[in-house]
Amino acid sequence: MNTAPAPRPPLAAALRGLAVGRIVLGAAAIAAPRTLTAAFRIRATPELTYMTRIFGARAIALGLGYLTAPAAERPRWQRLSLLVDIIDTSHGTAHLARGDVPRPAAIAMVAMTGSYMTVGATRLIRDLH
Repeated sequence: MNTAPAPRPPLAAALRGLAVGRIVLGAAAIAAPRTLTAAFRIRATPELTYMTRIFGARAIALGLGYLTAPAAERPRWQRLSLLVDIIDTSHGTAHLARGDVPRPAAIAMVAMTGSYMTVGATRLIRDLH
């Protein structure tokens, strides 16, 4: 009788960690949007505060969706998150190329969303093989 636990899919722990990271970042964006934008050295405006909170709500929804979904539904949440990360990274890269966002902020944000995107894409590729 084999009592070993079933093997976890590749990157399962990383995807859970990313989901928790989304929730933490989202909560910070909602609770302290000016502090969050200041950390990226971006000048806070009422419009940016509002958009930062919208971002926070989206991040929390994606993280909680992934963590609370039954195992069979997690790939859907992972792929939805990947889609968001691809869009965020693409737009961030375009802003970085245009130079219309302070360079350190753009680099930090693209690095963050790009790392999420890389983990998600790696998992998707593994799932498809």
